Amino acid sequence: MDFHPPGRRPGRRRRPSLNIGLPFPVSRTPLRQADRQTTISGEQAMTSQEKVQVSVTPAADAVAARILVVDDEPGIRSFIGRALEAAGYAAELAATGTEALWQAQVRHYDLIILDLLIPDIAGQVLLERILAARPDQQVLVLSCLADVASKVECLELGAQDYLTKPFSLAELLARVRVRLRGRTAENGPDRAGEIVRAGNLTFDVGRLVADIGTGPVPLTRLEFLLLRELAEHVGESVPKGRLLAIVWGYDFDPGSNVVDVCVRRLRSKLGFDLIKTVRGEGYQLTDH
Repeated sequence: MDFHPPGRRPGRRRRPSLNIGLPFPVSRTPLRQADRQTTISGEQAMTSQEKVQVSVTPAADAVAARILVVDDEPGIRSFIGRALEAAGYAAELAATGTEALWQAQVRHYDLIILDLLIPDIAGQVLLERILAARPDQQVLVLSCLADVASKVECLELGAQDYLTKPFSLAELLARVRVRLRGRTAENGPDRAGEIVRAGNLTFDVGRLVADIGTGPVPLTRLEFLLLRELAEHVGESVPKGRLLAIVWGYDFDPGSNVVDVCVRRLRSKLGFDLIKTVRGEGYQLTDH
């Protein structure tokens, strides 16, 4: 099922906001209380099979998982939010970049689903500002921009995934599950003081910093996970498929160059000789 964005309804009046003391309305009420008229086109786009799957199959990793949906189209925003809540997640909504940035700064979200074409802040700029405030924030970009340049730019800025519109609801929920898989176990308290060493490389598991002898360098969560996997096989080639599975949680090829982008960022931070490309095989952490 492909979901095409519904058209805006001309002349439609919005309900007045009852949020007093906030710079803009914040959607904190359950989505069941939202204006049902904005979700009709989204629900009609679902097949009957998908409706059943969403309503009776809550995600196993959904406990306490909070997701922020950022999209200026009320139909899409509410449709995605309702589907996430039906799958067992706690969904909050933002209609503008200003609202989304404020919410991302004052609250913790396990995942942000971000549209790029929002009216007040360019999507790439918003992505950059969110990650500057919260470097470890997971962001899944959901956009009608399907060109390679937009995808690469967002991945290089730090987005973990990129899905284009029109989209399949089943695929979106699958990617959400991948992003949230093992989110509490990766850097649990039992690893807070762990120091990993491989050749000249030392990195602190709790602080997410790496040092090759020139001082500590902060890493994003994905950069850390990729570097740790390479360090556990220092001097050996690690296939891209394994990195996709271990770091990103994919058991399939997502059709993007997320591994290459992450390796490129690590090289720029820690030196271009640290990670070697093994043509036709994968990547290898050098042992010197």
